[in-house]
Parts: sequence; structure tokens; C-alpha cells
Amino acid sequence: MQQRRRISAAQARRTAIAAGGLHGALPGERGRTGPAAMARVVERLGLLQLDSVNVFERSHYLPLLARLGPYDRGVLDRLLHHDRGRGLGRYTEYVAHEAAVIPVGDWPLWAWKRRAPMRPGDEAWAAAHATLIDEVLAEFAERGPMRPSEMEHEAHERLPGGWWNKSDAYWATAVLFRRGELVTVGRTRFERRYAAADAVLPDASRVEVPRDDAHRELVLRAARAQGVATLDDLADHHRLKVAATKAAVADLVDAGELEPVEVEGWGRPAWLAAGARMPRAVRTTALLSPFDPIVWHRPRASRMFGFDYRIGIYTPAEQRVHGYYVLPVLIDDALVGRVDLKSDRRAGVLRVQVATIEPEHAARAGELAARLAPALAEAAAWQGLGAVEVAGAGTWAREVAEAVRGLEVA
Repeated sequence: MQQRRRISAAQARRTAIAAGGLHGALPGERGRTGPAAMARVVERLGLLQLDSVNVFERSHYLPLLARLGPYDRGVLDRLLHHDRGRGLGRYTEYVAHEAAVIPVGDWPLWAWKRRAPMRPGDEAWAAAHATLIDEVLAEFAERGPMRPSEMEHEAHERLPGGWWNKSDAYWATAVLFRRGELVTVGRTRFERRYAAADAVLPDASRVEVPRDDAHRELVLRAARAQGVATLDDLADHHRLKVAATKAAVADLVDAGELEPVEVEGWGRPAWLAAGARMPRAVRTTALLSPFDPIVWHRPRASRMFGFDYRIGIYTPAEQRVHGYYVLPVLIDDALVGRVDLKSDRRAGVLRVQVATIEPEHAARAGELAARLAPALAEAAAWQGLGAVEVAGAGTWAREVAEAVRGLEVA
């Protein structure tokens, strides 16, 4: 058996950062921010994970901010058909990690998942409501693109109790989306707008890629987006089964697309994507979405950066350590801290509610806060806010407050 090449932990971090498009992402020094640049980010990452929480900003906007700097969110909305248009554009959505934006051209890669059984409880519900599901699909086919809230089916009664207490007709749309019989053609006020797949999918997207071929392609894309990765890293990128990922990795090694490597301190096999850049140094200052591919697989963030991360939105208030909407701070090749951000739109202020430095970087707290401050100012201006204000909470709050004091937000 060929001996694996050994690479250092620092080389692995720099490779991952470069592969993720974050090398050179410095406030005021990034390049173009137009639709072509946005499309390149989506292509590089493979998808944009969606989440409805907007206490700072919804998650799918943030990977582009980290890589492109301040950009026009309206342009991204037009690309994704959010609050604009009714037909299918170049992007749609599927459960390609969690709920995520994907290119329409990638629809054939998910045929195997659309045909796979759902969870037993969901399958049982669908079987019991087969007639309703057919009727809901027929309504979309007849009426064209619309939101679930616009359905006229008699089973679409409005119920109290929030998102978890939806009507049976709503849950029928969820089943049809999972099966690919309804396609997302955009969103209105962040509610999906569906259309019948037969009415809107282009012919090229109706081709079904066989399961094994699709897995190979998805694993290859994951490897290129991550640069260097373990088996579970590669599987998690598109939430594939580990066994299927392992088979795909073997094929990709044979094809010369992946190189088996050993990474210092990882304690498990890893693979390097062919052609992956391994810079001698990286320069970046970026606020990362909790759902950015660099950190979304928490075991990878811990293994690669020594960064143990939980987002506070899913944690009871009394158990939160670092705040509510907590963004990791990437400076060069390290996750040096985290900030809990809130866009106070009424007051026109970006609030840093908690700022925490990682213990191993505490000696450089002032220097790193000075690096962070321009990124906070950019984020505030991007949100249309006129100032950054830092609360007193957190081990980094004093230094960050000093760094942003008097900083111009424009």
C-alpha cells in the first residue's frame, strides 16, 4: 500500500481556507461583487444553506459577505427569485445539506434522494394522505407558481400555534417537495413559492443521474470545496451515507481526483483534492455564518481549528455561553473568537452583544480586535446601519469596543 503523504495541521487549515474561497477576503481589498461573482461563490461551495433567523441577517446572505465583502442583496434576491418574478430561474432549492439553494443544473444529481423512502413516520403519513397529496399537486399544476399559504384546497385551514401547527395541505407540499414533484421557483417574504415540476423544469434537468454516479460527483464537489477532508467531512457536505461516500472516495482515488494524505493531529485518514491550493500563508478577516461550510460540520471545526462551536439559537437561554446568533471570526488561518451580532434596525446600530476571544489567542486580543473592527464596520454599512456598539459581555468585549470606537461606518 502506498504511504500517505503527510501534511501539517497548518497546511490543512490554509488549504481548506483557500478551497473555501476565503483566502484574500480582507475588508476593503476584495474584488467584484456582481451577479457573476455571486454565482462563482455558489458554484465553489456547491450550495447555500438556508435558515429563517434574521436577528443579524439570514444565513444564505452571509457566505457571500465573507467572501465578496459588502454586496447588493437585491442582486442575489433577483438571482434566487426572492420576492421577484414567478418562474424558475437558474437556482432552486432542495435538501442538499439541510434546506439549501442549488443550481437548477444540479437537479439531476438528486434523483436518487427524491426516489428514496422518507422517514417511516413521513411515509406512513403520505400513504394515509395520498389522495390529498394528488389534489394539492393538481392545484399547483392548474394555478401555477404560488406559496403554500395561497392554496385554496379545503384542507388548507389556517391554524394557530406557529410553524409547527400547519395544515395537512401544507404538509402535502412538503412531501411533494421532497419527492421533487414540486419545485421551488423562489420565495416571497421568505416563504417558498412552488410550481409543479412538470411545468417548469427544463428538459436537461429531467435527466436522472444514477445513484453511484451522483454520489461520485457530489463527493468530488465536496472535496474541491473543502480542499482536504476526512470521510465524514466529505459525507456531511451533502449529508450522504458514509458507506456510499467511502465507495465514491475509492473510485475518485483510482481516477486521480483525490490523494490519500495524513494530516498532523487528525488521527484519521484524509484526502486532498487534486489541484487544491496549499498557500504558504493566508490573509483573511471574515465573519462566518453559523452555516458556512468552513464551520457547519462541528467536528471538522474542532479538529481543524480547535474551535468547539454551538450556535445559541438552538440552546436554551440559561445554557448559552457566547450569546444567541454567534458568528465565528476567521482571521488568517485561525478561528480566533466569536461575536453575537444583532442588527438593531430601529436604532440604526449593529450591536455586538457578546464578544469572546479563544483562550489561546487572548494575548493578541487587542491586535485581533483591530483586525475585526473593519469587518464589523463593513457589516454594519451593508445592513444600512450607522454605527457599531459593543456591550460589555464576553472576554473580548473591552478590546473590540476600543477598536470600534470612533470607527467610521460608511
